[in-house]
Amino acid sequence: MTAEEQKKKCQEIQEMILKEMDCNHGVTDEEILEYIEEQVLKFGHTVYLSVEQKEEMIRTIFNSIRKLDVLQEILEDNSITEIMVNGPDHIFIERDGCLVPYPKCFSSQSKLEDVVQQIVGKVNRRVNEANPIVDVRLLDGSRVNVVLPPVALEGPVVTIRKFPEQPISMERLLELGSITEEAAYLLRKLVQAKYNIFISGGTGSGKTTFLNALSGFIPSGERIIVIEDAAELQIRGISNLVRLEVRNANIEGKNEVSIRDLMKSALRMRPDRIILGEVRDAAACELLNVMNTGHDGSLCTGHANSPKDMLSRLETLVLTGMDIPLQAVRSQIASALDIVVQLGRLRDRSRRVLEIDEVIGIEQGEICLEPLFQFCEEGKAPDGKVIGKLRSVRNYLTHQEKLLAAGIETETVWKGREENG
Repeated sequence: MTAEEQKKKCQEIQEMILKEMDCNHGVTDEEILEYIEEQVLKFGHTVYLSVEQKEEMIRTIFNSIRKLDVLQEILEDNSITEIMVNGPDHIFIERDGCLVPYPKCFSSQSKLEDVVQQIVGKVNRRVNEANPIVDVRLLDGSRVNVVLPPVALEGPVVTIRKFPEQPISMERLLELGSITEEAAYLLRKLVQAKYNIFISGGTGSGKTTFLNALSGFIPSGERIIVIEDAAELQIRGISNLVRLEVRNANIEGKNEVSIRDLMKSALRMRPDRIILGEVRDAAACELLNVMNTGHDGSLCTGHANSPKDMLSRLETLVLTGMDIPLQAVRSQIASALDIVVQLGRLRDRSRRVLEIDEVIGIEQGEICLEPLFQFCEEGKAPDGKVIGKLRSVRNYLTHQEKLLAAGIETETVWKGREENG
């Protein structure tokens, strides 16, 4: 039996079940599944089907009726990290850093639209022609962006960023070669000493993953406030943890709770540290206020192609929310930030730490950065993998006050190993 014949028969059985049963009310999943199995077995008496084909048909029909159709099996595959639906006929997935087309598709555009409404409906959101763009989060934490026609010309576009059940640790990043032991050890001591660290990188460079790993260095006895546009961070090992998420305006444009609102409220929650998932608007003003008013140890991420670009972008974001001189903005940024970690995705699709810089201060009206570590490319392996290493270019910190206040000997942070004794 060909795949096309199997697909056609699945659609026939599905249509028959939808006609004979009210699948939306009063019928349990078990009853629908039992009826599907019965119909597939009947069909199996007329045409030879292997056990695998029968199981595939049952799963396909059930997912189409009660789950998210084709998306369901993709979501259940933990090896897939990103799902891109470009209309009903084209689905792409990311696995092991590589984008590949998915062999299945939706039966029709209306079916894809039904799945979209099912996704947004579970979190009490709306998306339609009047409001064609929406960002939601699935129950498992996956982030979903939806764009509907007429904005999307080829049919509904759905992009899903999946996150692992267990966040990637710094140990795992070391195994993958994303960072060296020496750099990881330095960052551990800087986090413990409550340096303000900003993680910069392009789309898909692993900023959220790295922030998760970095949060593993936070002492367990501290009170942490986490603020995000859409809850993605999976911080573990902190019992006194508060997680806050923005609320978008309703259909009348009211009841919005912004990042800026949450940042202001967080200051009244007696935080030891505030972690901001990503800064992308005038909330940068509140971020600088947090870092400059005694709330050391703050962590944040942002989109930029280099540490210098990130600082320039921060200047722009602050100026959109405050009417103050540029020089004052730069002074605030230089005073607030201690370390910038730049992440990137190399041409072999691997995610690496490309640079770790210390913010020195203001020199000749410009914010001055000094590299501590830089990625040096050394060649290419036969399989196409980039050969290179994150190398130390400076073995001291200009600003050592926080290390000394935390009782950490400055000489030990460059050893790349635990201190003896």
